[in-house]
Amino acid sequence: MSPGGPLFSWHLHWVLRGGHRHPAPSSCFTGSWRWGCLQRGSAGDPRSPWVDRYLYHMRLSDDVLLDVMARFRAEMAKGLGRDTNSTATVKMLPSFVRSLPDGSEKGDFLAVDLGGSQFRALEVKVFNDGKQSSQLESKFYPTPKEVIQGSGTELFNYVADCLLDFMESKNLQHKKLPLGFTFSFPCKQTKLEEGALLAWTKHFKVRGVQGTDVVSSLRKALQKHKDIDVDVLAMVNDTVGTMMTCGYDDPHCEVGLIIGTGTNACYMEEMRHIDLVEGDEGRMCINTEWGAFGDDGALDDLRTEFDRELDLGSLNPGKQLFEKMISSLYLGELVRLILLKMTKEGLLFNGKVSTALLTKDKIEMKHVCAMEKYKEGLSNTKEILTELNLFPSEEDCIAVQHVCTIVSFRSANLCAAALAAILTRLRENKKVLRLRTTVGIDGGLYKTHPQYPKRLHKVVRRLVPNCDVRFLLSQSGSSKGAAMVTAVAYRLAAQRKQIDAVLAPFLLSLDTLREVKNKMRAELEYGLKRETQASATVKMLPTYVCGTPDGTESGKFLALDLGGTNFRVLLVKIRSGRRRSVQMYNKIFAIPLEIMQGTGEELFDHIVQCIADFLEYMGIKGARLPLGFTFSFPCRQASIDKGTLVGWTKGFKATDCEGEDVVDMLREAIRRRNEFDLDIVAVVNDTVGTMMTCGYEDPNCEIGLIAGTGSNVCYMEDMKNIEIVEGNEGKMCINTEWGGFGDNGCIDNIRTKYDKQVDEGSLNAGKQRYEKMTSGMYLGEIVRQILIDLTKQGLLFRGQISESLRKRGIFETKFLSQIESDRLALLQVRRILQQLGLDSTCEDSIIVKEVCGAVSRRAAQLCGAGLAAIVEKKRENRGVEHLQITVGVDGTLYKLHPHFSRVLQETVRELAPQCDVTFMLSEDGSGKGAALITAVAKRLHNIGRK
Repeated sequence: MSPGGPLFSWHLHWVLRGGHRHPAPSSCFTGSWRWGCLQRGSAGDPRSPWVDRYLYHMRLSDDVLLDVMARFRAEMAKGLGRDTNSTATVKMLPSFVRSLPDGSEKGDFLAVDLGGSQFRALEVKVFNDGKQSSQLESKFYPTPKEVIQGSGTELFNYVADCLLDFMESKNLQHKKLPLGFTFSFPCKQTKLEEGALLAWTKHFKVRGVQGTDVVSSLRKALQKHKDIDVDVLAMVNDTVGTMMTCGYDDPHCEVGLIIGTGTNACYMEEMRHIDLVEGDEGRMCINTEWGAFGDDGALDDLRTEFDRELDLGSLNPGKQLFEKMISSLYLGELVRLILLKMTKEGLLFNGKVSTALLTKDKIEMKHVCAMEKYKEGLSNTKEILTELNLFPSEEDCIAVQHVCTIVSFRSANLCAAALAAILTRLRENKKVLRLRTTVGIDGGLYKTHPQYPKRLHKVVRRLVPNCDVRFLLSQSGSSKGAAMVTAVAYRLAAQRKQIDAVLAPFLLSLDTLREVKNKMRAELEYGLKRETQASATVKMLPTYVCGTPDGTESGKFLALDLGGTNFRVLLVKIRSGRRRSVQMYNKIFAIPLEIMQGTGEELFDHIVQCIADFLEYMGIKGARLPLGFTFSFPCRQASIDKGTLVGWTKGFKATDCEGEDVVDMLREAIRRRNEFDLDIVAVVNDTVGTMMTCGYEDPNCEIGLIAGTGSNVCYMEDMKNIEIVEGNEGKMCINTEWGGFGDNGCIDNIRTKYDKQVDEGSLNAGKQRYEKMTSGMYLGEIVRQILIDLTKQGLLFRGQISESLRKRGIFETKFLSQIESDRLALLQVRRILQQLGLDSTCEDSIIVKEVCGAVSRRAAQLCGAGLAAIVEKKRENRGVEHLQITVGVDGTLYKLHPHFSRVLQETVRELAPQCDVTFMLSEDGSGKGAALITAVAKRLHNIGRK
């Protein structure tokens, strides 16, 4: 029997199917198998082990592929790490492509594509017509051997000459056009338009280019042509270009795959995982350069003797080992080496080795593709082998056809395993149980091989069953992708300009902040002077709190806390001496909107009802306890227990209260109820309470700051400076009520149109302007107004203003704190926006986060500028060169916002460099503080009586 006869075919079939010991998965091989129609021979045929050695290791089970997938994921992680990238074979190169097309791109763009057997120049017209349509015209140029193996200057001059020829043929030479450069070789990019070549591949061996910036080389070559004006905006490789081309047609496309002369993949990675690039916001396309996977020996157990022989005969032995097992550049040669050895062993062509089998690269990928066209039977195979002077028998043709199948199937399997690793990483990045995504594909092997796409799709779906993957063939190739990257870069640059213009008024320079500090200082002085106090915007209200705790305070005290939508009643037990302590018991009561905005009598009756419930609850209804009333609204005090309401803030609008003494209104309500009596010792502001609470712990605390729903400061002022109160001895706490700063127009130069919109829509238009720029009650609304404006400009939410975004108050300040958290990924930001009914993209989320940051940073800086004015005044009051002082702070904005406190403290340090300021968080300033003020007032009263 001849070596190429039926007996051999039976053995080859047995080996390909894995024999009885290694059953192949049912879907491991597809195609029209013809082994069964051949004559069955003896399993003891001596040639069987040879066939086993040739082909058995190319059969990859699902377990092996899952192992390859795990190895590739580990290499990806190494490539992304700063400390491990240098030893990673999969380099995971940042492309600086940060955004996919969104359909709003428009304009004329040029592209050049260098990386294959031909060079291509293109003009791409992108239309923003709602249909995401584009028009492409191109011209191909050869890449002569003397160019691709010559000098760098010759190569880039040739590219520039071809581009000039193309522009002249399209009459474009007089237009200034942006250009995208597809450069399909491994590059280390430092910008979108800057990248140094790491290594040549695909038979390119140009001298003097490796390690240099290829965009700079192209620009130099273009500058020699004075009659064209081209701006190179972006450099991409063909894989990124493929993803961008498909991304224009399918917004779900976030993976690019090339399977042709070379092979590679790219995908959109979370910035927080890319150690090689600064910044954590958004995503960036990573060019994996997966062709080098296995260069460290990670795939040695899967490489056959034929892979090793092929590698040794290549231009770059030991490199791009994964690519040599997958790409069309090498598969034909791999088939030749297998057939040569089989023939030498007498298993094919009657053992006759022809010149064709001895000639490197004689069998090409086009031959392999043609021989695997099963529908055409063996005619293609016989014709090709005959042309190669091999003169095959029918059995030879069958055997060769299936060798081709095994080789190309292994390629699809390995490609699927690496792609499955990328898809799994994407799914885990998004924290979803099931991923829906699109893979954009280009490359001759995928496009021309009759079985390859089906095999690849099937294996990918089997390896990652929790990913719904659409495979989208790139119609215009990677060249259009370079134009799309350029178009996106062009769009983003224009958008960046618009966004910067919107946010520019929120960026306050140090000089501007000094100006704010100086204006605040002037307003503080106006408020303290008798002749100017009436017209001052910063009212500087005396509190008649003339001391801070000294540690001797003791007893039981009640405290009331009214300052927001909730009202608290507290019992505070203060113990002095060595076992000094403060114990508190409290109960929270809601204040309905109809009470907040009803009559004054209804409001105070509700407060007294709450007090009665608490006294009943604590079992102390019969005791006449001293009470401190924290009333967190602007009051003008005539004594510590008399406070006339200047005006409501924070959404309160109860009638018949402004201009009235709130202590008298509380006493009247207690008398009306006629169930209990209380000794109302002090009416206090929450800011003063905050200072007193911290003063109990730190005697150096003489300033209180509230940065929460509202914004205010108090401090201990020398009596001699307070002209509106008699006496010059000692100190008194001044409640600045600085929220009204700017109501006279003195800070109109820094108020934006968004501040004015928020003010006009508020309950107290024209008042509390500084507070409306710095307090938590208004920051979310400022953000909402900016988001509406950006959406109207088409920069957010696809230009669609949702119903929820139209609702005033929808964007609460707590969302700013959540969105600006450093620990929060953009995916979680998107979820917060979705809760608000805002369907956002990744890019939208970045912009929203930036807007929140600009608004909250300005608030913290303005607050810091005001506080710097206070501490400077304290330093001058004491007449010292250097001041050490503590500021007691309370408020959700200061406590919960991730950056507010830091920015505020930095601003104070910048603007008051001679003041060493310690910031101390208050523990319940409005409750505990009110009790401490009452206790101090009682102590001072008793001293006065003695």
